[in-house]
Amino acid sequence: MVNKPLTLIDGIAFAHQRRMTDEDLAAYLAEEAGRLLLAQREGTALEGAALGRAADRIANAFILDELARWRPDDAVLSEESFDDRRRLGRARVWVVDPLDGTREYSEGRADWAVHVALAVDGAPALGAVAVPAKGRLFRSDRPSAVAREERERPIMLVSRTRPPAEAEGIATMLGAEVRAMGSAGAKAMAVVAGEADLYYHSGGQHEWDNCAPAAVALGWELQATRVDGSPLCYNRPDTLLPDLIVACPELGARVVRYCAGK
Repeated sequence: MVNKPLTLIDGIAFAHQRRMTDEDLAAYLAEEAGRLLLAQREGTALEGAALGRAADRIANAFILDELARWRPDDAVLSEESFDDRRRLGRARVWVVDPLDGTREYSEGRADWAVHVALAVDGAPALGAVAVPAKGRLFRSDRPSAVAREERERPIMLVSRTRPPAEAEGIATMLGAEVRAMGSAGAKAMAVVAGEADLYYHSGGQHEWDNCAPAAVALGWELQATRVDGSPLCYNRPDTLLPDLIVACPELGARVVRYCAGK
């Protein structure tokens, strides 16, 4: 179901030959950053917030260095870097979250992710999401056939720290079972993998939280929209992008109708 990721050697070989596609580059960056993060967590005495801060810096430095090397003409928007507003005049912008779910990472959990996406003219053109603690890499350009389980009740994922107030009403409408999970990327990829049917969020995210998950979900022919059904747009002056639905299209349409009628 999940494609074999690039190894570090594969990535360097592609890059030196100047043949690495944008899709391959996103996958390479997400996977290798994930490996660095796993090594950091396993090989340090740091704990808690200090571990999370160190991990954010390490993964961000690696991704930004590689993007500067292989895509020097592109702009970058990263959660962990100064927002260079010159990106607003660029058509191609890499939108990066080096460690989505820092709290979960620092607690030794598995529900954290690495997001690397490329927005082109504001659209989430491509992306890769690594879930390193589970050994998974999802690419927007390599969807796999997923045998979606026929469940008696659909599974709806929400934030474990900031569940939306309306989640209970949506779950009642759908007859869904609500489960809490960390990391937007981990939740979205659970839907992509067929382990859940809907991820709903409102109340605050930024572009780096959902660009790569949205790109992957769209590449796998799932719905990835705002809660009103409108497209997700990136590289805007205000990076706040507060709400998101990633879902099987039928369920997503029902949630959009429900939200419109509230």
